Amino acid sequence: MKLFFSRNPNPRLAVAVAKYLCADIDFEFASPFSPDQSERFRLLNPSLSIPILTGPPRPLWEADAIACYLSRHVGSDFWRTGDAEPEMIRWLSWGKENFMRACDMVHFERGTKRRYALGPTDQQRVAEWLAEFHAAALILDAELAGREWLVDETVSYADFRMAAFLPFNEVAKLPLDLYPSICRWYRQIEAIDAWRDPFGGLDAPELPPIHAA
Repeated sequence: MKLFFSRNPNPRLAVAVAKYLCADIDFEFASPFSPDQSERFRLLNPSLSIPILTGPPRPLWEADAIACYLSRHVGSDFWRTGDAEPEMIRWLSWGKENFMRACDMVHFERGTKRRYALGPTDQQRVAEWLAEFHAAALILDAELAGREWLVDETVSYADFRMAAFLPFNEVAKLPLDLYPSICRWYRQIEAIDAWRDPFGGLDAPELPPIHAA
């Protein structure tokens, strides 16, 4: 199997999952939107987005699908099944529409736009998405106050997915310090080697620098 990745949030998530699961796969840094690579990758994913996993009967794209496949492939409960699966999927669904979405959009305005010359940061949009972040963080912090991890007593893919944009908070500058339970939970995730340094030992060029506003 081979995982095509970059250093952006969702590919980073997929690499961290693969490393955490000790999956026997190869890693290849990719830039599918580059003119010299697009035709090759269009055959694997018509949207050209990564991560992409080859090796299953059909190429898999989207980090959640890849995490599900790899967890099953290695026989891990990292992707919860059975009675715990609805709880995990609840957090994946809620997080994508609430906490992660707000983290993503603030990072887009403060980081992605300046990194890739997509225009100036829209401060009104930042304020709107920060309000969404606070609304979601209040809920997540209250839930984490009564539990160590999101599902059961051990880390699961729900935790990795919920935290997908937090390694980029030096750029997004989300006020995480206002939410002590989220901070405690994320410190636990950062203590996991595969999460803290997923690109260790890989050929993984750094992201372009953030340009001044």
